[in-house]
Amino acid sequence: MKSSKPNASPSIFNSLRIRLILSALLLIVLLLPSIGIALNNAFKQQVLSNTQDQLSAYLYSVLAVTEMEQGELFMPERLLENQFNVIGSGLYALISKQVLPQPQNNDISAPNISGLTSTQQHQNAQITPVTPTVQPSMVSTTQILWSSNSFLGQPLPTTLPYPNVGKGSFSEINLDGEPYLIYSFSVRFAPSSTTSNDELTAASNQLQAITVHIIKDFASISEQQQAFSQHLWSWLFILMLVVVAIQLAWLSWTLKPLARFKQELQAVQQGNSYQLTGQYPTELQAVAKQLNTLLSTEQHQRSRYRNALSDLAHSLKTPLAVIQSQKELSPTSIEQISHINRTISHQLKRAQSAAGNAWHLGIKVLEVSDKLLRTLSKIHPTIDIKYAKSPEPNCIFYGDQSDLTELLGNLLDNACKAAISQVRLSVVQQEATLRFIIEDDGKGISEQQRDAIFERGKRVDTYEQGHGIGLAIVRDLVDSYQGHLTISSSSHLGGACFEVSFNQAA
Repeated sequence: MKSSKPNASPSIFNSLRIRLILSALLLIVLLLPSIGIALNNAFKQQVLSNTQDQLSAYLYSVLAVTEMEQGELFMPERLLENQFNVIGSGLYALISKQVLPQPQNNDISAPNISGLTSTQQHQNAQITPVTPTVQPSMVSTTQILWSSNSFLGQPLPTTLPYPNVGKGSFSEINLDGEPYLIYSFSVRFAPSSTTSNDELTAASNQLQAITVHIIKDFASISEQQQAFSQHLWSWLFILMLVVVAIQLAWLSWTLKPLARFKQELQAVQQGNSYQLTGQYPTELQAVAKQLNTLLSTEQHQRSRYRNALSDLAHSLKTPLAVIQSQKELSPTSIEQISHINRTISHQLKRAQSAAGNAWHLGIKVLEVSDKLLRTLSKIHPTIDIKYAKSPEPNCIFYGDQSDLTELLGNLLDNACKAAISQVRLSVVQQEATLRFIIEDDGKGISEQQRDAIFERGKRVDTYEQGHGIGLAIVRDLVDSYQGHLTISSSSHLGGACFEVSFNQAA
């Protein structure tokens, strides 16, 4: 028998709804975190830039009160910014110089810092590495000249940045294992203007540059960045949920016509409707209209086809009945006329099968099988006909009701004729496969007879009673629906077991 190859399990990505939802979620998952990362990095850079400007302003306020006379540094006891006066405030000021044992170049002219405005000096600032400027093959040491009151009790830094004179640097250092931000600016004070030119030149060559350092605790800045990051990601997460909800609602509204279209197709498949009656968007309305036209045309053609076949059967049977009524006919002629009648009935039933149109036909199996069991119980009162497994109430056969009645009716009738006392019917539906199993407690069918039944052109009405012309009708119906028919021995009743299966994947 012909058997339809089961379709592979459809992938979830074949669904337009799944594709649209996944694409929307992918866009949200990629876009919003990218925006969050960009905003977080931009905020951190802005905080560092603001901190650099703040430390630069503090540095110039310290530099404004710094005095150098005869190589000696003079600083006030208290500074204008109160944080420099509070011990452990997190804001510190240092003035140091780099001691070189053997300087190689002392003819660097000392710029007069008083001639530069604070804005010009700030423009000359640049971010440099923490490592101090050291001449090759020389070892330098750091000498702290002054520190603010807030620096009391703090560990002395082992290394400090020393930018070039008139330049600034902004970097990070560690004090006792804790991170700090530091802004350093190197200056060289000019001698008094009352000194002679020769003395001025000699003094300038002997003066060494000093560096002013403003150090700020990085903990407060880190807390600020962490607070911003926490708020940012919290709001982005809430925004993500809101956008996902909006996307799902929008997709549900957009795809609602497709869901309604699917429901109407299922109603047509199950035989509850014959037309698509819903109003759809422009893109689907044309499809619905064409489907309705196809359904209507097919129904009219099938009706005309069956009427024509009925007329043909009537026009053939009437002359055959007249011929068969002749008394002078030999028994051989009567037998041949009876065979012609059976052949006409068989071929008419085969031609009337609706298997090619089964996609929009659907009937409940329980209604047909219950009716057949009640009818056959009256025809064969000595046979106990029952369900071994009854069909579910929503079990659907996608085909014509007369075809299913003909198929099950012939199998059950043959089983009753071959049975001794029992016939059992089982209807099993597993996903897209519908199976009918008919068992009896008769003599069964031998292996040779099973093979002969499936041979093309073999007359099946020559087998034992109970498996006659009806099996040919069953075989043709199963073929037309691309089903699968197998014959075996019943493990429960001991007789024959006929199993018919159909792949009804939508």
